[in-house]
Amino acid sequence: MAGYVCTIAGGKGGVGKTTTAVNVGAALQEAGHDVVVVDADLGMANLGSMLGIEHHASLHEILAGDAAVSDALTDAPGGLTIIPGEQSLEAFADADPAKLRKVIKTLRNAYDVVLIDTGAGLSHEVAVPLGLADGILLVTTPDDVAVGDTVKTAQLADRIDGDVVGVVVNRVTRHTDIAEISERLGFELLAVIPDDQEATAVEPLVLNAPDSRAASAFDQLSESMAAMFFRGERAADLETVLEETWFVDESDDDEEEEEESGGVFGLFS
Repeated sequence: MAGYVCTIAGGKGGVGKTTTAVNVGAALQEAGHDVVVVDADLGMANLGSMLGIEHHASLHEILAGDAAVSDALTDAPGGLTIIPGEQSLEAFADADPAKLRKVIKTLRNAYDVVLIDTGAGLSHEVAVPLGLADGILLVTTPDDVAVGDTVKTAQLADRIDGDVVGVVVNRVTRHTDIAEISERLGFELLAVIPDDQEATAVEPLVLNAPDSRAASAFDQLSESMAAMFFRGERAADLETVLEETWFVDESDDDEEEEEESGGVFGLFS
């Protein structure tokens, strides 16, 4: 049986697409699934550098016809496998996004899950992995521009018959109006990832800071994704990954201020 291909996308850079791919991938791998993460952000590849991994070959070299898929398979923490990208302009110029289809076909026949980390914007190199996916996971921060750009990404996915399976909102605080963001995006809210300044900066968080709030959210998100990948469940059938305790500051004794702040607490009514 072929593996499930999930493209992780969002219209704006810096919203946590790569972080989501790495942590969901590592959590799924730890749960016993064979996972590969592909850095398909051809213009700003950063998967390898985020994990501090050196590699012999890259996705760019595969797409340029200079390497085989097997050459670029690279071991990552927790038994995860990645295919990193290059950061040079020369590598970007030589890479042909159209060849990604053959790469993903090869990987889906060898892995349980293929996670494709995409770039920002509405370019051809973003559209290709959207079209290759069994399901598309949208990632955004609460920032108004990020949400607006993610809406555009969803519209692009719709034009190429892509299936958006749900949304993840990253870097959420207790003041974030999650309900408004979810309504604006128009897709099922799969998970809310808390803004966790105390978590280690060393990725994946699920391995290096397993007791952190963000790691807990990613672990639960991976369980939801596994239900979709392997049991065919839809986001509408799953509970949103969100815990009230993630957004309570234990040092803040002003409960009235908490209640009046609105934001994410409106979801617990």
